[in-house]
Formats: sequence, C-alpha cells, structure tokens
Amino acid sequence: MASVRLTEEKRTLTDAVEVTRYLANIGIDYERWEASAPVSIDAPAAEILAAYAPQIEQLNARGGYVTADVIDVTPETQGLDAMLAKFSVEHWHDEDEVRYIVAGRGIFHVHPRSSQVIAIEVEAGDLIRVPRGTWHWFDLCGDRRIRAIRLFQDTAGWTPHYTASGVDQNHQPLCFGPSYIPPQTTPPKPSPRTQS
Repeated sequence: MASVRLTEEKRTLTDAVEVTRYLANIGIDYERWEASAPVSIDAPAAEILAAYAPQIEQLNARGGYVTADVIDVTPETQGLDAMLAKFSVEHWHDEDEVRYIVAGRGIFHVHPRSSQVIAIEVEAGDLIRVPRGTWHWFDLCGDRRIRAIRLFQDTAGWTPHYTASGVDQNHQPLCFGPSYIPPQTTPPKPSPRTQS
C-alpha cells in the first residue's frame, strides 16, 4: 500500500481511501491491482504481462497507451547509478508515466506547482499514473530493487525534460537517508569517567 508524505505538514497518509483521494485531488491516479492468475514476481516478463492483461487493457483504453513492458532493476543492473541520476532530478514528460509495481519499492516526489512537494512511496501491488507535464522525480529505496510494468503512449517511450528548479536537492527519499532517522527521545547517559 502506498504512503504519501506531506513534507511541509510533516505528516504521512497511509489509509488507502485517504491516499487515493489525496492523489486524485492533485491529478495522480492510484490503484491497487491483483493478478488475474497466480504469477511469481520472478516470472519472465511475458508471464507478468499476461497475468495483468485485463488491467493493462483497461488502462490502454482509458489512457491511449500503445505498449507495455517490464523493467527489472537490481543492485547488479549495469549502469544503475547513471540511470538513477537521470530520474532523481526534477523533470517532466510529454506523456504520462505509468508504473505498476510488481516487486520492490521506490519513491516518486511530485511537485504540483500550486502546492507543496509530496513523496509517494510505492510498493508491490501499487499502480501510479503521473500525468504528462507533472513535475516529479524518482528514487529507489535502500535495497535498490524494483520490478514494474510500464505503459507508454508513444512506442519510442518518453524523454525527461529537466526543470532546473533545484527543489529536488531539498528532499531525500523517505525510505532511506539521515533526515528520516527518528531522533532519540532520551539523550544517552554519559559514561562514567574512570579516575586515575
């Protein structure tokens, strides 16, 4: 189940109805999916796409998507740091960014121009659609693993257009990073000094 962190308000939404409603109010579609037939998260891409074919067909009809694939990112993915560097900077696309998370976790930071930056942590079972033109960026969580179905409106895929706002520098991923380690509630007791 996705969670939404409202950064300026310092609160997190975790209730499914509340998350869905909040995201809908800023134009982001969020759903939970279940496979039409049992499928392993490590199954070949064709099996994953077949297991979710009914949902993919519905999305194709709603959004005009013409192709779907499965991306599989692990810590061993060649060029991972360069790939992540392209998407962890605020940008937008000429078409929707649609992801159904099969395995792993990640963070979409979304920057609506009329409100605060929000962070949406997605995990297996979550579908998110970030509409074309929406300012956002994406990071993996600490395990650097995600497998997702991607849908595209253009067979060539999309290209990021960078905003150069620098706002992404002020936000760290929710699922790791020093600014999200909770502070100690009680200071540690000093160790007694030994006398010589």
